[in-house]
Amino acid sequence: MALFFIAQSSSLFLSRSLKLNCFFSQTPKPSFSLPLKPRTPLSSSPFISLSSTQSGPTPESDSDRETPTPINITDEWGEKSELGSEPESTKLPDYDPPRNEDEWEEEYVEKGNGTAAAQGGASDAAEKEEKERFDDRVSDLKRCLVDSVYGTELGFRASQELRAEVLELVSQLEAVSPTPAPVEATQLLDGNWILLYTAFSELLPLLAAGATPLLKVKSISQTIDTASQSIINSTTLSGPFADFSFSASATFEVRSPSRIQVEFKEGILQPPEVKPTVDLPADAEIFGQRISLLPVRQSLNPLQELAANISRTISGQPPLKIPIPGNRSSSWLLTTYLDEDLRISRGDGGLFVLARQGSPLLEQ
Repeated sequence: MALFFIAQSSSLFLSRSLKLNCFFSQTPKPSFSLPLKPRTPLSSSPFISLSSTQSGPTPESDSDRETPTPINITDEWGEKSELGSEPESTKLPDYDPPRNEDEWEEEYVEKGNGTAAAQGGASDAAEKEEKERFDDRVSDLKRCLVDSVYGTELGFRASQELRAEVLELVSQLEAVSPTPAPVEATQLLDGNWILLYTAFSELLPLLAAGATPLLKVKSISQTIDTASQSIINSTTLSGPFADFSFSASATFEVRSPSRIQVEFKEGILQPPEVKPTVDLPADAEIFGQRISLLPVRQSLNPLQELAANISRTISGQPPLKIPIPGNRSSSWLLTTYLDEDLRISRGDGGLFVLARQGSPLLEQ
């Protein structure tokens, strides 16, 4: 049995050696020479013991192991390198360092979450620029509206084309009103408002009288006091000898953030204010013709002293109060645009454009 195992082992070893020799003989040699380590002949006993009591092979120590000879390889550029050697590590990292590519380089500051502080500054600057453009557009619309109604005698002499232009400007301003709840914005609503233009039919007779040479509509204003919920509409007419003022007082109730219900109480006539001299234009247009009024002015000069005496007599008298009939005492007012200078309101079939007293819009 032992001879059988020896024969089998020897035949197996010989067959493997023949196969290896055939393999190396068929493989083409490389362009470089590899130093081969000399083989150490195997020493073994002519018999193989199958006893389990035989100890295992003794492991070689580190000192007995031979250091492998490095293999030098010449590359296509003529540089030599050792096969199996690791490339030297470079000090540069394998990734690109973070770069500041933000367009706001001076204001770029990295925060804890990695966001840039310049984003907030750019957003604020864009909002500020947008607000400035919006304010300029609204200011241009307001100035264009005031310039359009100038010289129309509060709208009495406005043509149909001009009325259509005014309505278009009013609609554009109403669309960009900065005060969504004007009745609640008491600090803006309170004050004295000067009428610039109206399309209210009930004021047409008064405006027509003011278009005559001997009588002018000096001003029409509206004073609002939200604390007492009161309104006073005042009108001043200017004649050759004196100024006549009358007003109408009313109370109101809030019906919505933009609408109030107005209830007129009484009309008040103030004593006339006599002028020191006769105030009459040099000429006037009557039925399409320019007529000189100098002869009329000279004829009225003797009446100036009589008017002054009458004024001194009634100056100490209290204002005359006249009740307003009930069927004409109720009205409503809807404010569609409101800011610190301009107010646009709509009433019973009428349109009112008013500027705050002292506003630069009144400077023409």
